[in-house]
Amino acid sequence: MEAAARRRQQPGAAGGPGAQPGASFLQARHSSVKADEAASTAPFHLDLWFYFTLQNWILDFGRPIAMIDSFELLYYYDEYLGHSLWYIPFFLILFMYFSGCFTPTKTESVMPGALLLVVPSGLYYWYLVTEGQIFILFIFTFFAMLALVLHQKRKRLFLDSNGLFLFYSFAITLLLVALWVAWLWNDPVLRKKYPGVIYVPEPWAFYTLHVSSRH
Repeated sequence: MEAAARRRQQPGAAGGPGAQPGASFLQARHSSVKADEAASTAPFHLDLWFYFTLQNWILDFGRPIAMIDSFELLYYYDEYLGHSLWYIPFFLILFMYFSGCFTPTKTESVMPGALLLVVPSGLYYWYLVTEGQIFILFIFTFFAMLALVLHQKRKRLFLDSNGLFLFYSFAITLLLVALWVAWLWNDPVLRKKYPGVIYVPEPWAFYTLHVSSRH
């Protein structure tokens, strides 16, 4: 009973009349904010993006080099049917992934590994856009990503390292496509081969007409 009386006399004791119920709440709140900040900062998935970039280069760039007569049917499928069955879901999945790369914490720096991969990644998308003739789909996806960034910025949400990597890859792709078109703008042979409003020559067409024909 003496111990109980002493606890009642101590103003800061738990359960006593002088206890501060807000103190434990503030501590819990502070811990929760710290946990949320730690969880909101997503690490850059270097292994994932490296594997993704390497796999895309091997499958899409190396496949035409190794193409032989027995794969003519596969080549026909890739050229004519693959545009609608592969590219549209591919860019849709990329945009859905990009929409989940926003956090309340602004990323201050990008990992060195991301800087090493962003150029090969942008170069791959350039090859995909030019060789696959999907510039309209690409530019629509890029502008949708840009609009989402501006919209989320109003909510004080920022891209994490993975979102920045994907956004910078697309920005480099757009720059490379613009330089590619400007370089071949006055090419009479390619102009005749691509007479449409959107003039984006294929790299393999350029190689066939101007490189392999000289040998």
